[in-house]
Amino acid sequence: MPYDPTSLSNLDEVKTNHIHLDLAVDFSAKTLTGSASLEVEAIADNVAKVVLDTSYIAIHSVSVEGKVLKYTLEKRHEKYGSALTIELEQALAKGHKANITISYATTEECTACQWLDPSQTVGKKHPYLFTQCQAIHARSLVPCQDSPSIKLTYSANINAPLRAVMSAVPTGEEKQANGTVTYKFHQKTRMPSYLIALAVGNLEGREIGPRSTVWTEPEVIEAAAWEFVDTEKFIRTGEELLTPYDWGRYDLLVLPASFPYGGMENPCLTFVTPSLLAGDRSLVDVVAHEIAHSWMGNLVTTENWEHFWLNEGFTVFVERKILGRMQGKEHSEFSAIIGHKAMVESIELYGKDHPFTALRPCLRGEDPDDAFSSIPYEKGFNMLYYLEKHLGGAAVFEPYLRAHVQEFAGRSINTDDWKAFLYSFMEKNFGQEKVDLLNKVDWDAWLAGTGMPPVENKFDDTLAKACNCLCKKWDQSRHEASPKDFSPKDLEDFSSTQTVVFLERVSEIEPLPHSHLGLMDELYHLTQVRNSEIKFRWQMICLKADYEKIYPEVVEFASTMGRMKYCRPLLRSLYLAKNGSELARSTFLKHRSFYHPIAATMIARDLGLAK
Repeated sequence: MPYDPTSLSNLDEVKTNHIHLDLAVDFSAKTLTGSASLEVEAIADNVAKVVLDTSYIAIHSVSVEGKVLKYTLEKRHEKYGSALTIELEQALAKGHKANITISYATTEECTACQWLDPSQTVGKKHPYLFTQCQAIHARSLVPCQDSPSIKLTYSANINAPLRAVMSAVPTGEEKQANGTVTYKFHQKTRMPSYLIALAVGNLEGREIGPRSTVWTEPEVIEAAAWEFVDTEKFIRTGEELLTPYDWGRYDLLVLPASFPYGGMENPCLTFVTPSLLAGDRSLVDVVAHEIAHSWMGNLVTTENWEHFWLNEGFTVFVERKILGRMQGKEHSEFSAIIGHKAMVESIELYGKDHPFTALRPCLRGEDPDDAFSSIPYEKGFNMLYYLEKHLGGAAVFEPYLRAHVQEFAGRSINTDDWKAFLYSFMEKNFGQEKVDLLNKVDWDAWLAGTGMPPVENKFDDTLAKACNCLCKKWDQSRHEASPKDFSPKDLEDFSSTQTVVFLERVSEIEPLPHSHLGLMDELYHLTQVRNSEIKFRWQMICLKADYEKIYPEVVEFASTMGRMKYCRPLLRSLYLAKNGSELARSTFLKHRSFYHPIAATMIARDLGLAK
């Protein structure tokens, strides 16, 4: 029986098979209005009611085949929204279905939607709408069983004044008399509600592969098409490693800068941040990550958010397998070194004994957004990396990876399901020797233990050595009044990723004197750099040193880039820096409408402006 502590719906009695959305986009009112029709099926006997998750949704009516039904919108739960309890005219026997149509509208408090004014877009002429439903925000977009344990298909008719795109395959367009267009979509592969996604704006598409189009505002289309030209190679490499790609299309949507994540693996249409447009294809690892989600997360899905590592740990593991095959093993190992640093920072931020640092945390009564960090990604990856080495390497583990997808495709699973299949696969294919090895794993420490993983993996540091040497050289020069041993040539042979690791190493040492930071910037031009990963780490180094000369640059970056990976730590660090607290708060308050609602809530807490 599905268990999900973050859903209010009666998951033990009914499941949703299909949702059809019929919605009109109103930019002036900033609402979506229309209906959702849900095909629900009883999974227990004598089901007299259907309970759905909603959050800040205005319900107008509920009916089954034209017959109006009684419903109650329960008192709002602070974190999980309002349960919509629908009384069925006739109780459903197990296996029987009903088609429930809910007429509704979203409201201005909708946490899934961000409505951008023209001034917040690149082109400055047209408004823009995009949604972000992970983890539990689909319930503010559509009344549904908002749990990853429910896998459903969906279709949609979206009436809009500008082009609409969705996490589904387009099936047609109809011009309306009032000048709007109804865009039609269908998603035939079953998926969880958090992957329902919609964007509406002045969008142009450019084909970049046999099954891929990149969508973005016209002003950015050339840069985006150039940056993501290797998308098909990523997909093909994923297919070679795992199973044939199941979703038909793999399109990309480059969003405006307020998008709160690096990418979101919405099926058929990955959403990505414009911060990936570095101009040198150095940050497209995020696309490898989102493509890996096509199998890990989208096809094989966590049963609830307590097992989020099954989505993200597996995805990072497959992402690095793809990178290793395309660029060489030293590159995937280098990526693991960077990921390890992100994991350490997340654990330090929570505290090593915090329950959210466990791979399988308890989320009863918790908002999954509060538990979001690099831990499920990197601690999950580290466990899988350790298991691969422990069990005999890629020759043993890669066939298992493929079998994992084949076994669980179309299903939602928990950690016990995963572990049971790992054992059975190893026994069946490799015998008792591998089972004995699995029995030596400290499962409790890996899955329930807080803080750092119980085993420290050793990664190939070939590409990191030069970064470490340069950092050491700067560290040893700190007492020199004007160091002479540095020049712009220091970074000439570095890849962008090596520059990132060099800066990460600098961030780990005691802050350098301001004169040294000034010299470093003069030689390496770090303040002017376009690459967001480099810019972010440079600014964090300067903030740690209370280098006030960087504050205006921090304000500019954090107020024009809504990706939480950057804006949250920058504003948090500015808040803690000398003479920075008021500047951090005033920057956030001035630009609050720029941030997506998910990001704004988290930043307000970071800066002590909300509980």
